[in-house]
Amino acid sequence: MKLWGGRFETEPAEIMEEFNASLSFDRRLYREDIAVSLAHAMMLGKTGIITADDAKAIIKGLKEVLTDMEKDKFVYSHGDEDIHTAVERGLGEKIGEVAGKLRTGRSRNDQAVTDLRLYVMTDIDQVTELVAELMAALTDRAETDGGAIMPGYTHLQKAQPITLGHHLMSYVFMLDRDAARFVSCRTRADILSLGSGALAGTTFPIDRDMVAKELGFTKISANSLDGVADRDFVLEYLAAAAITMTHLSRFAEELILWTSREFGFAKMSESFSTGSSIMPQKKNPDAAELVRGKAGRVTGDLMAMLTVMKGLPLAYNKDLQEDKEALFDAADTLKKCLRVMTGVVQTLTFDAVRMSKAADDDFITATDLADYLAVKGMPFSAAHTIVGNIVKICVRKNKRLTDVTMEEYKDFSPLFERDVLDVIRIKRSVERRVSAGGVSPDQLKSQIAAARGMIAERRNDKTPGT
Repeated sequence: MKLWGGRFETEPAEIMEEFNASLSFDRRLYREDIAVSLAHAMMLGKTGIITADDAKAIIKGLKEVLTDMEKDKFVYSHGDEDIHTAVERGLGEKIGEVAGKLRTGRSRNDQAVTDLRLYVMTDIDQVTELVAELMAALTDRAETDGGAIMPGYTHLQKAQPITLGHHLMSYVFMLDRDAARFVSCRTRADILSLGSGALAGTTFPIDRDMVAKELGFTKISANSLDGVADRDFVLEYLAAAAITMTHLSRFAEELILWTSREFGFAKMSESFSTGSSIMPQKKNPDAAELVRGKAGRVTGDLMAMLTVMKGLPLAYNKDLQEDKEALFDAADTLKKCLRVMTGVVQTLTFDAVRMSKAADDDFITATDLADYLAVKGMPFSAAHTIVGNIVKICVRKNKRLTDVTMEEYKDFSPLFERDVLDVIRIKRSVERRVSAGGVSPDQLKSQIAAARGMIAERRNDKTPGT
């Protein structure tokens, strides 16, 4: 059953039928589509646009169609272009010609975007919960294993000593911002487009506020062209998803390094690893590698949708049918990656001894040495030069900072006293970094406490209308 065939004398070519159809992917919107239709039918009846009896029949029929779809008893037809066509055909088979009155005062254009807005709002609630679960897993590991000292890196070169907990907590704060982006996006998805018609609104005295309330929207679109023509909320969702996946990919890359024999900082659980078909000894971090790879996929979804939107004149164009596959792919990929990474984090085994040994190397407390001189009154630029010279001599003589004698330190500057030997100890370096957000044990406790509050907030954060 075509929703538009009245002016056509011939049927579309078979390849055009296939090319034009979106049912293969938009059928997953059946709940949203029927919910929107139920609200619309209820409004049509209450405003008297159609009779109360007709509205009652449509509502009853739609609920029966929903039941059939939920129980996988609904038979889709070859002629169903999309989920809207399928639902209307199914409704017609149940209640006859009165089903056609459901289309009064609306278009597929405003119906489709309203379905999608509902989907995005629901999906964001799921994503923020999954982000909170990963945040909780990281915070738990920071609390139980976080005291282990490890090297911090810049340029992938050992830089300063930090703790495992400090490193893990950095991703917790990144993820909280990711969740915030999704929550913000939800407020802009939370706009009812239904009532915009094809592009110009409708002549029927519809009650959009009633429909919005019924569907859980807190706002209605203020301009009918904008209501049907834009997908900025999809773009925003995809951008938030791409940023989140970028954070997951960075963490995945570090886990791949950490679980290598060269680093040996951690071991990945066998439940999240795979082997080799030819090399019996291999245990590969495939969970992390797949997350790293799928980040490119989600970024591609964002780029695809930006490209679709960039040259579209107002109002609706068939190009907008491309919004769903990119959105669905990104949503499915992101949620699966969040679940996988949560499992990976919960089952990791850390090697504190290996991390500590790696930290006790490469002049990792050289900055502490420069800070020491600065505290004594020397300009930091001068202190930086002196310590650089100390490191240069140590490299030449194959010595570490702890191998330098007190007399040798004095040769570089008379400001050095015996307490300098304590300053360059790895553990003391960590303990002394007490600035807000620093790596000291007390600061780690503060970060964990803050994270617990953030996680609770994310789990309870339900925007009005949900």
